[in-house]
Amino acid sequence: MAEPVAPVYSSAAMSLFPPFDPDRDRHGSRFRDVRFREARFRRNFRSIPVRTLVPNVVTLLSLCAGLTAIRLAAELRFELALAAIVFAAVLDGVDGRLARMLKGTSRFGAELDSLADFVNFGVAPALILWFWALSDYKNVGWIVAIVFAICAGLRLARFNVMIDDPNRPAWAGNFFTGIPAPAGAIVVLLPIYLQFLGVAKYLIPIPLVLVYTLAIGLLMISKLPVFSGKKLGTRVAPEMVLPAFLIAVLFFALLVSFPWEVLTIGTLIYLGCLPLGWKAYRRLAREDAERATTAGATAGSAAVSGAAPAPSTETAPSGPSTAAASRDDRPSRLN
Repeated sequence: MAEPVAPVYSSAAMSLFPPFDPDRDRHGSRFRDVRFREARFRRNFRSIPVRTLVPNVVTLLSLCAGLTAIRLAAELRFELALAAIVFAAVLDGVDGRLARMLKGTSRFGAELDSLADFVNFGVAPALILWFWALSDYKNVGWIVAIVFAICAGLRLARFNVMIDDPNRPAWAGNFFTGIPAPAGAIVVLLPIYLQFLGVAKYLIPIPLVLVYTLAIGLLMISKLPVFSGKKLGTRVAPEMVLPAFLIAVLFFALLVSFPWEVLTIGTLIYLGCLPLGWKAYRRLAREDAERATTAGATAGSAAVSGAAPAPSTETAPSGPSTAAASRDDRPSRLN
């Protein structure tokens, strides 16, 4: 009978915190066998590059901004709460681009970003609206706030699933399906912008705010194509570098000096551009379908004009060999 071997523990096993592996799913998740578990502890983890951690730190900062916005709204300090939401939206637009630029994308970062987006652009705007006016309608206002937050969560879950769709055409990457969560959070707060612009609160009926909040939530989970702008501005012409700097500085200066005017005008322009994105998507889909039809017709005419094979008098045997041959004829992505 063999003597039991005492397990060998490395510094990773004795550490207070487990080793951080941002792409844990790629290396295997859990080991049920104790021997494999000990071997996993014994193996040397590679040092994590700082470029992988920087985008996650930015995401955590945006999450802190969203949580701070909830506290400020509970204290009825709505100006600062809205500023925190806008700051979180800016950081959300930065962390993804920063991760791609630094080649620091990871599975951990993607999951953390989705969690932060749900809190920042689903829960926080809903609670801000609740503390601002929806609480006047008690249960009805709370239901509307919950529905908006749930719509944001469903929108993010669908985005995570659709991003791996192999059948999606290349041009569809220029469009979101439904209003993205950050844009939905900025747009749904329009009634508060109007109040800060001097519009009396009695001119903004709360029932209309309830309907508007539900409409934005439904647009987030709808199948409405929305122009993403992800591929816009990836390259800048040399002669446009200085004007681009000037426009960016001018925009942020206007946002700081006239925040409610800029946010109101930007929200109205965004809502007005939704039909344009839908029309552009329909046009590209129609052109894609026409190209596919033309290619199919060309292939069919070429097949007809070719020499027809002589008919065989023998009957092909049926059985496992025939089934295997039919499987081999399928496209590789379906195997």
